[in-house]
Amino acid sequence: MAEIRPPAVAGQFYPLKPRELREQIKSFAGARIPAVIQREAIACLLPHAGYIYSGSVAYSVVSQLKIKKNLIILGPNHTGMGANFSIMAEGSWETPLGKVEINPSLADKLLSKSALLKSDTQAHKFEHSIEVELPLFQYFFQDFTFVPIAVGSGDFKNYQQLGLDIAAGLKEAGLEKETLIAASSDMTHYEDAKSARHKDHQAIEAIQELDERKLYSRVKELNISMCGYAPAIAMLCAAKSLGAKKAELIKYQTSAEATGDTSSVVGYAGMIVI
Repeated sequence: MAEIRPPAVAGQFYPLKPRELREQIKSFAGARIPAVIQREAIACLLPHAGYIYSGSVAYSVVSQLKIKKNLIILGPNHTGMGANFSIMAEGSWETPLGKVEINPSLADKLLSKSALLKSDTQAHKFEHSIEVELPLFQYFFQDFTFVPIAVGSGDFKNYQQLGLDIAAGLKEAGLEKETLIAASSDMTHYEDAKSARHKDHQAIEAIQELDERKLYSRVKELNISMCGYAPAIAMLCAAKSLGAKKAELIKYQTSAEATGDTSSVVGYAGMIVI
């Protein structure tokens, strides 16, 4: 029997009750009328903090995206559980807005193309970085499947190779036009707002240039505590292999927008790769 992964952080990172969750997501549109033009994208970068802190940044990206049938979400492994490169290859994930089915044929294709990936559920059991993105997609898109990949410790070449393997798998499956790749990452953690903004925009600039090596170098040299830089590198490599030409910053803010405290913030960036 296919495994159902229950939500691990509903009621903490986002509301547990479906109505409250929908109302919170709707509130991120603010007073503006949501854009009716849905953009064709290959990939995106989304934050994964509690919705009160980063939900509006993620919303600003997801609300612009054209519906695709398949989603690959790459998130950092905060728990340290499971394999370094863990893919959940079958089953479904439950959120307050319903179940999202894993695409087993796509997951198997990626497993066959990448020596790095291991079929593993432990890395996903309590990990929030992928889970928090799902209700946002469910709010806009009702009919999609996905593949979750938790990225643990490795080196630049591993992250780069993972992205190339994902692109190769999508091409071989003929799904490159029907799949969106999402990298889940927050930016600088627990520095003052001025420092966080400076560091984060160094990383953002590298992503805008589609330069995964520059992103890696800046994260290391500037000590940028971007928790999902590895998923972002893999996403960039996959997107470029699939023909990406540019990346756009859609929205950036810090937790100070929610808390008013600029002395210790977390940064959040929402980006689209086309």
